[in-house]
Parts: sequence; C-alpha cells; structure tokens
Amino acid sequence: MEFQLLGPVSINGSDGPLPIGPAKRRSLLAMLLLRAGRAVSVDTLTEVLWDEEPPQHARTVIQGHVWRLRGLLAQADAESYGVRLTTLGGAYHLDLPETLLDAHRFEELVALGRRADDPGDRAALLAEALALWQGPALASAYPSPLLRSAAHTLEEARLEAVELLADAYADAGQYERAARLLRPETGAHPLRESLAAGLVRVLHRADRSPEALEVYHATRRVLADELGVEPGADLSAAYTSALGPGTTPRPPAPTGPARSAGTVRGELPKYAPCLLPRVPRAFHGRGAESAALSEACAGSDGPVVVVTGPAGVGKTALTLHWAAAHRTAFPDGTLHADLRGFSDAPDAEPAELLREFLSALGVPPRRVPESAAAVGALFRELTARRRLLVVLDNARTSAQVRPLLPAGPGCVTVVTSRTGLTGLVASDAARVVPVDVLGAEDSVALLARVLGAARTDAEPDAARRVAELCGGLPLALRVAAARLAARPDWSLVTLADRLADAYQRLALLAAEDIGVASALRLTTAHLPADAARHFTALGHHPGLHVDRFSAAALAGSTPLEAAVALDRLVAAHLLTETGPDRYELHDLVRLYARGLDHDPAARDLARLRLYDHCVATALAAVEVAEPGGEPAFVLPDDHRQPVAVRDFTSREEALGWFAAERDDLALIAAAARAAGRPERAWRIAVTQWPFVVWRVRSDWAPTLEAALADTRACADPYAESRVLTLLGWVLTEEGRTEEALARLRAAPGLAARAGDVLGEATALVNLAVALLDGAGDGERLSAARDACTRALRLATAADDAHTRMLALQHLARIHLTAGRHQEAFDAAQEALGLGPEHEAVSRRVLLRTWQGEALLGLGATEAGARRLIEAAREAEETGYDEGAVTALDALLRMAAPTDSPDLRRRHAAARARIRAR
Repeated sequence: MEFQLLGPVSINGSDGPLPIGPAKRRSLLAMLLLRAGRAVSVDTLTEVLWDEEPPQHARTVIQGHVWRLRGLLAQADAESYGVRLTTLGGAYHLDLPETLLDAHRFEELVALGRRADDPGDRAALLAEALALWQGPALASAYPSPLLRSAAHTLEEARLEAVELLADAYADAGQYERAARLLRPETGAHPLRESLAAGLVRVLHRADRSPEALEVYHATRRVLADELGVEPGADLSAAYTSALGPGTTPRPPAPTGPARSAGTVRGELPKYAPCLLPRVPRAFHGRGAESAALSEACAGSDGPVVVVTGPAGVGKTALTLHWAAAHRTAFPDGTLHADLRGFSDAPDAEPAELLREFLSALGVPPRRVPESAAAVGALFRELTARRRLLVVLDNARTSAQVRPLLPAGPGCVTVVTSRTGLTGLVASDAARVVPVDVLGAEDSVALLARVLGAARTDAEPDAARRVAELCGGLPLALRVAAARLAARPDWSLVTLADRLADAYQRLALLAAEDIGVASALRLTTAHLPADAARHFTALGHHPGLHVDRFSAAALAGSTPLEAAVALDRLVAAHLLTETGPDRYELHDLVRLYARGLDHDPAARDLARLRLYDHCVATALAAVEVAEPGGEPAFVLPDDHRQPVAVRDFTSREEALGWFAAERDDLALIAAAARAAGRPERAWRIAVTQWPFVVWRVRSDWAPTLEAALADTRACADPYAESRVLTLLGWVLTEEGRTEEALARLRAAPGLAARAGDVLGEATALVNLAVALLDGAGDGERLSAARDACTRALRLATAADDAHTRMLALQHLARIHLTAGRHQEAFDAAQEALGLGPEHEAVSRRVLLRTWQGEALLGLGATEAGARRLIEAAREAEETGYDEGAVTALDALLRMAAPTDSPDLRRRHAAARARIRAR
C-alpha cells in the first residue's frame, strides 16, 4: 500500500489505485496525510474543504467523507499495513508507517543524498527521490489556501532537490546533463535566482557561455519587472564567471523601475520598525534566564534561540522584556509574529507573516510579490545586510519557523515554544534557553507585584501557601492574584483554603479567557493520539513520580510504547524528566490530566493495574534482595500481572528501587485504601519487607499500622497475621517491646487459623525475638526458647529451609543469651549448613557473629575473633550497618581500649550512617 501526495492525491493498494472519490474527499485525505500521526481538528478540515463560509452541515459532510475513507481503507486491508484512521474527541487521526507515504520517502532520500560524499551516489539518491513526483503536489485536491500553502512547501523541497541533483551532476563533470535538468525548471520558475545561477554555471562549464549570458540577462529582466530588484550575489557571481577572466561586466541597460537591493533599502522609512506587542506588566525575576538569553543571542552568525518551557511559565513575558531592554542593539528594527502554534486559531501562514514583515520594512504593497517563494526570497534579500531582532512567538513546529528566519549574520531570531524544536536545533544550530517554574521567593514576589505588597505582607504564610498551590507557575500566580483583586473581601487564607481543594483548584485558576486549564488544553490538543492517551492515564497516578513501567500499567500499554509517549510529553513540557526513566508531573498538570478522563470504570481499571504493577515490581525486587525466601504473601485471585516487569540485577539496585519509591508506594497504598481496595493496600506495604529490614529505624510503624487496618477491613486472618508479624518485629527493633508483644502474641493463632504454617513459624520467631529483647528473667527467656523451638519444628515439617534457618538463627541467639555457648554455636552452624541459597547477607552476618561470640564463650578466643572480623567486614562491604555495629560491639568488648582505635572508628562510622538515614 502506498499513499501519494507528490502529484495527484491517491492511494495505491495491492490491486492498483483505490477510488477515493471527489476532490474534497481527496483534500481531507491530503490534510490527514500532511499531518500523519497528529490529530486534525474538524475546524481545520472545514478550512481545508471550504474557502468561504462553510455550510451549516459542514461537520456532517466531513463525517461522511471520513466514513467513506474508513470503508475504503478497510476494503484494502489497510490495518494489516499498520494504517488506522481514528477519531479523537473533535478531531481525526491518521496513523501509518512513514515508509508508506511518498513525501516521507522523498524527504529521506534527499537527506541521504545530501550526506553522500560520492557525486555518483548523491546523484542516484536524488534522482530516485525526484522520480517519486508524478506531477504538481496535491493535484486533484480542492485548492484551499491551506493546501496551496502545503503544496508550495512541497514544491520548494522539490526545487531544492533539483538544484542538489544538478550540483551532483556538475561535480561528476556531467554539465550537459545538469543543463538539461535545470533548463525547464528555470523557465517554470523565472524568479528563483538559485536555479538561474546553477544553469549559468553549468552552461559556462559546458563551453556554452553565450547561452549562459543569455540566461543571466533574461533572469535579470524578470527580477526587475516583477520585484524591482537586481540579481543577488550568487547569480551575479555566476555571470562574472561566465564572462571569462579579465572581462569587465557590462553595466545593465535601464529597464524602467528596476532597483538594486540597496536602493530598496534606501527608500525605506527612516525609522526602524518595531512590531513588538505591549510588554506584560508586573514582570518579576528571571535574571538567570535573561542572562542565558543574552548569552545565546551573542555572536555574529545570525543566532536562532528557542525559549522553551511549559504552558503558562512566562516564556513570552521573558522574551518581550528582554527584547524591549535590548532594542538599541538592533538599529534596523524589531519584528514580531504570533505563529499561533498553540491556540484555537489556525496556524499563521508564513507567506502572510512575511508580507507583514516586508510592509514594516518599507516595501510598498505593489512591490510585494504574490507567490510565497518570491516573498521569502525578497525577505531574505532585504535582511541579508541588516541588524534585526525577529521574535516568533508560540511556535509548535520547526517547519513554522524556518521560512521566517532572516538571512543576515547580524540578525537574531528568538522563538518561544512549548516544545524543544529539536528540528530547528539540528537544521539551524538553534540554541535552547529553558524556562521553568519560579522558586518560592520569586512566586510570592510576583503575587505582590500583581496584587500589591500590602496584602501579601499582611498574610505572609498564606501568600507562601498560595504560591505553593500554584506550583510556581506564573500564569497561575497572576490569575490567583486577579481573583483576589476582584474579591477584596477574600483573604489570602480564604483563597489558599479553596485552592487546597484539588477538585476546584483549576476552576479557581481561570479568569475570563485566561487560565491554566485553557493553556494546557491547547498544548494537549496537538499531542499524537498515543501520547494523549498516556497523558490522560498519568492523571490517575497518585504518587510523585512515574517511569515507563508504571505509565504502561496505567495506560494498559507496553513499556516501549510508554517510553515513546513519555518522551513526547517531555518534549511538550507536560512532564519533567528528573533522572533516567524517572518523570514528574507538575501538580496543576496532574490535576488537568486527571480531569480529562470522565469514565469512572476506566479510572478504576487504570489504578488497579497500577496497584498490581507495584506489587509485581516489588516482588521482583524482593527476589533479588533476599533470594530464596518465602514469598511475603499469596497474590489475590484477580491479580493482573503486568505485561513487563523491571529487571533487577543486584541487591543494591533492588534496595535502591525500594528507597526511591517508598514515598510513592505509600501514596499508592493510601489511594488503594481510599478506593476500597484494602487487599491491595496491605500487600503494597508488606512487600517492602527487605527494605524494612535494612532500614528498620526509618519510622515504618505508621505504614504497617495502616496496613493492619486494611487486613481487618478484609476480615482476612492470613493477611492480619502477616502484617502483625512484621509490625511486631519493627516495634521490637524500635525498643517498644511491650507493644510488640501485644501484637505478636496474636499473630501465630491467626496464622494457624488461616492454615498458614510458615506464617505461623515466622510469627513465633518474631515473638521469640521480642521476648528475648525484653527478657529480664528466666521465664521470658524460656518462653522465647519454646517459641523458637516450636517454629523450628513447623519449618522442618514443612521442609522449608529458609524458615528453618530463620528459626535456627534466633535459637542460636537465645542459647547465647542463656550462656549455652556450644548449643548456640551448633544452632548457627546448622543454619549455615542449610546452603548459601537461603543465606541473606543480614542472616549470614548475624549467624557468624553469634558463632564468634559462642567461640569466645567457649574460650576459643582467636577463632571467635576471626569469625567476628569476617562478619563485620561483610556487613560493612554490603552496607548492613546494623550487623556491622553488632559484630564490632562484640570485638570491642574483648579488646583493650588502647588496642582498638580502628574498631572504634568503624563502629562510630556505622552508627553515624544509621542515624543519618
């Protein structure tokens, strides 16, 4: 299947051309192909199909054309080629592989030709590209202004390819062939000096100088008659070369009103034009950004600078303030145009903007050419020797900007855009100046500038709170100040309290036609369909950060699809990339995204996928952090396994993920709880147990208390026992022994009632630990030994080596506390003999520590010290600071104070690391 724009608009299927139908349907198809991969609004299609006032039933006509195109594509089995025509809100979206579109293949072949070093290779690629053309671009479509402009752009690209091919022929010495290529094009485009200059050169090199001179004079007459200018530098140089060495160019004969470019400039008004709009008032801050803009605009190579940032961040305000402050650096004037890239109005036509520029530069209306190509040529000619500032506001694509770039090395172009315009960086070495939200102090200061310092000074805390709820976004801050100015009876506290309600915040941050939501709407309207779908899904994320896996879970896509969408959203400044595969949404952007999805069922399903993604990812991290252990819980019957789960390659990476995601996991668990999903909430909490073990003194009790409430809401004794077991251990480690015992005494019975043998064993071990920790008499010590022995019997009967090792580890400690050193050593030795696959680092360190202390108690001082040194070293090397402190404590107890400075230093360092967490 192939789609053609380079000639009659057509579709070729496997059996030949498809019957598209009338010209207006071809026009609709042409616009969808020109913007393939992007949403095309009904308003844009209306403008394509009707020049004048459209009929009342225009939308119905468009729907009919789309319906018939869909039928045509279905008959041709277009979907098997990856072609889909979908509806997105009030717009249509044509998705297809770029290789199926002749205009894209043409562009790719030309790009390859440009890069080819060998003239023969270059010529072959360019000839293949031009062979794709079957006539004038977009022929057979209705010639609306939008499509005429697009056809002009495509024709300009074709002519550039013709010139490149002629150059390739000339580089290969094929001058006659180059002349045959250029002759008809020069006749068809008499105002294009580059074609004429190329033809003059190749005719001269082919020893046909008289013909070369004739081409020059014919072109000079046309330029004089049509534009009132003399030939430019390139054509003049070709003419001089054709005259031959030592020949003085003959002065041109008078041709009436012809003028040189210098004469045109001389007749301009004496004042320098300034098209800058009014500079926004109450501007504040941006000193660093202004300095960066000045630095980027420095130089003598005609700098192009892109000021980029999210909607409402103040890009235009910054640029206009900077431009107004630097007007004297541009003695020939300042031009400005709104490209309307992110607005409800149609995109501004480059040719129309250039006509406004030419008028401002003093070109009389009768001298402004009709064709877009000639208008562009005259603009570049007039700006070639000037020092101008050109401000192009609100650009969406690089293609909007390129026709408006001045030619002079003394000119500076500043473009504002919500996207990075990387194409402009690649093609024109544009420099990028990013603009982000304001900091806290500048946010409050901007509020004061708009509202008045008296009101912000009277309520400084509330002013800071309003600034925080506005997220430092200047547009939001200005609208908030405007709302307060309109309601003098409101205090800043009143506004802050209202803004704190997420459901009304965006509504409050809107004033007439200005607001955060409307600005974001214009940004998201131009997103590709898949990026827009992922953006809407991200609004359901209750946490602070997303990655490609969580985004895929929310959207029901794959991590690869999500990564592409996230990159698009970053480019549109709807997301901020804070690290590798780590993205953050501004609070107001999150609220806007959340409001786009009005389907409660879709929202609930997206969040359920996210909950299960968290559980699956955490279980994968547990498997790497604590390999071989018993699973923390069984999965619920309706668990949805994600399409893909992150791979973890080391304990450090797995624990690092737990550390980075702890806050988000807490927020996601809270969201699951609020959504009536307690069976997910407690699992999200408990699945972090390896990180709890390694960072036990990091205030885990509140998280587990909440999880305990979730299990009771589920009326699930299995879940309750699991949470009680972990919570009791945490409380023990925090020194809250009596609280721990109150919870741990209930856990074994609950586990037994649920038939959870290993859960019962683990609960008994943790109960023994709490009893041992609070042992002040032989009764508690005996109870701890009995609990641990019972746990060992259960684990042995279940043939679970991991839980056996856990029970033996703590039984060894109990024996050690009771002074039964040989039994302590034997229990630790038995545990270590169960195999390394069951030895978590923390367990191995503690078992070796107990063995070392047992050996010391048996009088084997040297062997005991060696075992303790090994345990301390492994703990330090793996970051298990608690284990390092325990082993070093034992070593310090046996060493003389003067013999242990290194041990004391290491002991102090490990304790300091624990306190710093």
